[in-house]
Amino acid sequence: MTAIITITFNPALDKSVTVPELISEKKLKCSAPVYEPGGGGINVARAIKKLGGNPTAIFLAGGFAGDKIGELLSEDEIIDQRIDIAGNSRENLIVADLSTGRQYLFDMPGPAIKPREWRACLNAVVWADRVKFIVVSGSIPPGLPDDIFKRLAFIAEKKKARLIVDTSGKALQQAIEAGVYMIKPNLKELAALVGIDSLTPDTAIHAAKKLIAQGKCQVIVVSMGANGALLVTGNAIVEVPQPSVKVKSTVGAGDSLVAGIVYSLSQNYSLPDAVRFGVACGSAATMNPGTELCSRPDAERIYAAIQQAATTETMN
Repeated sequence: MTAIITITFNPALDKSVTVPELISEKKLKCSAPVYEPGGGGINVARAIKKLGGNPTAIFLAGGFAGDKIGELLSEDEIIDQRIDIAGNSRENLIVADLSTGRQYLFDMPGPAIKPREWRACLNAVVWADRVKFIVVSGSIPPGLPDDIFKRLAFIAEKKKARLIVDTSGKALQQAIEAGVYMIKPNLKELAALVGIDSLTPDTAIHAAKKLIAQGKCQVIVVSMGANGALLVTGNAIVEVPQPSVKVKSTVGAGDSLVAGIVYSLSQNYSLPDAVRFGVACGSAATMNPGTELCSRPDAERIYAAIQQAATTETMN
């Protein structure tokens, strides 16, 4: 049964290397590159697979990078449905400077998508059987129509599936106007949605409540970095503090957070517990170098600590 589908309109082949020191105008000797399939929806699918789920990753891809993405997904034993495109899928570069411990992410633009290509992607969702969750994550390449999320919301409604969107900028505004089930903005993105310059963790609650009251979506999970995450629905507010872990890289933390939420919801967790598990997965991802995602043992250990802290706070 296909319970979870992820959609990646703008996948990437992520190439990670290390250099002894990042110096301008010098020939830098890199380590052997590590290749991983990337792009929001693909990362969410990979993380869900690590947690024990069996998602289907639908993605648009073309050229060498697209072929390599498909190959790597097969190695991870992830069910995938590639939609071929005429353009070449992008390649991202992640460089770790060993002298400072800092990491640099060079995020490339994606190819323009033709109408027949994005329509084929939507058709793949239409024909998917027994779908409970549709996750759209990552950037939106040129060529997609402005109403792409409205079309997906219509498909989700017909299938009685929950549409979850994690994107940014104009695409996030389009998603919220379409009336999706859940969005996962950060504070800056949430501020843009309500038309103000900035938000704090305290004022984020009012902003999220405003959007929900307008019928824009049912659930908002605000990622707040070191302050954890905030769950807001029409009748609930739950704050989940960020656990204390040794951070090696924050790349992939947001995708792991979404994966943890969706996976746990598919396992019939309550929404507050699903967000707590999501935060645990996001934190687990930061413990790994490069673009590595969360591991199940780390996520479960951190989740247990979060649950214990929540129980203690309730008792007090």
